[in-house]
Amino acid sequence: MKNNNFENITDAYQLVSGARIKGKKQDEIFELGEYDANKRGYTVFPYEEGVKFNDFSVVIAEKELKNNYLIESAKTATLRTEEVSPSMMLANRYLKSA
Repeated sequence: MKNNNFENITDAYQLVSGARIKGKKQDEIFELGEYDANKRGYTVFPYEEGVKFNDFSVVIAEKELKNNYLIESAKTATLRTEEVSPSMMLANRYLKSA
């Protein structure tokens, strides 16, 4: 996604589960998970080509998210249409038939 689809995180109320975030210096995109009060941070999952990878996650503190990450703008998020890769559609079809 382009940088102009992302904006600075100014308030903790922007940090909702399912929001897409991107590092200010990296091009990787992550999906925000739930807040973990025991670890005092948000669970973050890698996100690539419309697929969220649940098998790997990282916990990032709110302060670090605000300082080092950008969040997808609300306008872009509402217009988002998920593109699903053909291999994912095939796997989905296989699971439904089983």
